[in-house]
Amino acid sequence: MNDADLLQAYLDYVTAELRLSENTVQAYRGDLEGFLRAHRKRTESPLTSLQRADVLNFLEDLASGGASPRTIGRKISALRGFCRFLTAEGHLGEDPSVEVQTPGASRSLPNFLSVAEVDRLLAQPDPSTVLGCRDAAMLETLYATGLRVSEMLGLTLPKVNLEVGFLTTLGKGKKERIVPFGEEAGEKVGRYIGWARSELLRKRRLRDSGSPGEEEGLFLNHSGFPMTRVGFWKVLKAYALKADVRTKVSPHTLRHSFATHLLARGADLRSVQMLLGHADISTTQIYTHVTQERLKVMLKEYHPRG
Repeated sequence: MNDADLLQAYLDYVTAELRLSENTVQAYRGDLEGFLRAHRKRTESPLTSLQRADVLNFLEDLASGGASPRTIGRKISALRGFCRFLTAEGHLGEDPSVEVQTPGASRSLPNFLSVAEVDRLLAQPDPSTVLGCRDAAMLETLYATGLRVSEMLGLTLPKVNLEVGFLTTLGKGKKERIVPFGEEAGEKVGRYIGWARSELLRKRRLRDSGSPGEEEGLFLNHSGFPMTRVGFWKVLKAYALKADVRTKVSPHTLRHSFATHLLARGADLRSVQMLLGHADISTTQIYTHVTQERLKVMLKEYHPRG
């Protein structure tokens, strides 16, 4: 197999076996094709002769070219996965990327709300109105489950089991996971399904054809069609303003708040990883940094020798 064939075999592997999303696979393709171009400029040796020096040379090229630590880390991470694959498949005798150190990329901490801010935000929708009932159910679902916004908006009626308090969602890489939700969320979603959603469906405009399964979509807009990300963002922004939330709020903020509050109250990292649907626990670990930063602020503010 030539270098191009080896690269394609790896991309086929991460698509079929690891079930990575198309965007992630294309990002890997771009990073690894960039490595191949740089490698060919230095030597005519095939990938099957790859050495640790080749990986280090690529790292040096990136750094001297002004790439940020985050970009370097991403590209080297893609190359490490490729090298592991080549080694496992017998194309390399040993993995040349082992113990190659990359510069530490500073990760920006995610925005999250305090518990008091969440309480104010969730109290804003008026559940006696159709839209307020829907909005209360959406906001409570996000905070109670830590779902991504796309996951919440992709929920269908059969995926929500109010009786046992679980829902089933399709996350990144089309990986399905079961997520529990609490009593409060169950009550609000149940009221929405039993009343407000039916009212929204009645408003649906007549049209010639509809999307398959559209009738099963859980959260609907004011016209009875599936709620969009933009539509939800507008709803959230309006309630955040009304609740006088000073933190910058985005559709992902309640997910960040969910994880941060769980860890701050003693939840273990592995459980939070499973709830969030993170493939790698290192992604979840950023929330421990958030709680550590918060503890530092509290210590400085309240300790007599802070």
